[in-house]
Amino acid sequence: MQHSAFLPNASLYLGPQGEPALSRTGFILLSIIMAVFTGPAIVLNATVIIVSLMHKQLRQPLNYALVNMAVADLGTAMTGGVLSVINNAQGYFSLGRTGCVLEGFAVSLFGITSLCTVALIAVERMFVVCKPLGQITFQRNHAVGGIAASWLWSLTWNLPPLFGWGRYELEGVGTSCAPDWHNRDPHNVSYILAYFAVCFAVPFFIILASYTKLLYINSVFIMFKVSKMTCVEGGAVAKAEMKVASMVILMVLTFLISWLPYAALAMLVVYSPDTEIHPLVGTVPVYLAKSSTVYNPIIYIYLNKQVLLHLGISFTVKNKQKTMRSRGLPFLTKMCLNHHRLHMAFSMKMNIVKEAMSMLYNKPI
Repeated sequence: MQHSAFLPNASLYLGPQGEPALSRTGFILLSIIMAVFTGPAIVLNATVIIVSLMHKQLRQPLNYALVNMAVADLGTAMTGGVLSVINNAQGYFSLGRTGCVLEGFAVSLFGITSLCTVALIAVERMFVVCKPLGQITFQRNHAVGGIAASWLWSLTWNLPPLFGWGRYELEGVGTSCAPDWHNRDPHNVSYILAYFAVCFAVPFFIILASYTKLLYINSVFIMFKVSKMTCVEGGAVAKAEMKVASMVILMVLTFLISWLPYAALAMLVVYSPDTEIHPLVGTVPVYLAKSSTVYNPIIYIYLNKQVLLHLGISFTVKNKQKTMRSRGLPFLTKMCLNHHRLHMAFSMKMNIVKEAMSMLYNKPI
């Protein structure tokens, strides 16, 4: 691969011929594309977090992990997404060397945390649906411990470039930063190989093993439509769990489709450094990976009836409060009178029922 040139402060990327990697129109187009993904990602992930915090019914072990993913995706959108929009609009990376390091660290931290959370969700679903350890179930403390471990794992492997093992550098068309996949220094290559193994390969194989089992169970359920299965107790429970499993499988597949091209390109650069890759080609997997932040909340909101219900309740309560404030005290008084009338009518009906039962059995109730 031909070496590209960087200005001393690492804020502007120049292609192999000393020209900008894209035309001005190309940078504007990339900025618009990222804005289309980043805006909804911020709104949707924030919605998932707020609704989950407002309603205690959503505080289940699986939802703990999903909210953690929303937090990580929101962090990725706020750092990598927003900065990519701004830098592409300007046509260069405007934050200098320090900003490049901080952005690369933040995006990598949130991204790997999100990937580890996907692995946690896969393990949680396997425990709930297949019960590999018998009656030992996935509880709240397991979810909290898994969330803490995902952040600690990500932090452990994204800190070394700040202290000399590996480094963060401009990537793609030079408007965002990430671990330096291009540097052939043995010290840097050793970090990249270790980083790929523990931050991509390990979570990927956990996800693969867990969902291979879930896909098998799901296929058995669909094929035979039985009310009770080996791994699930009760037909109604089986249907509910399979719906959740299907939702999570879809979320995992979209996440992997988004991130695998980026991981594959990084390994191609490491193992075949002489391969010539146009900056625009190298940018596509980067932005595809960042776009994953908008897929998860869409799947979580529109395929999760429980979340949709509480989201509807939140908006209904808010609209009622606005209506009461706009109509004033007379409206509130009318509501109270209607409630009192309903209560009196219900009490009268209950008295009639009691009298009928008393006559039927010849004894008071």
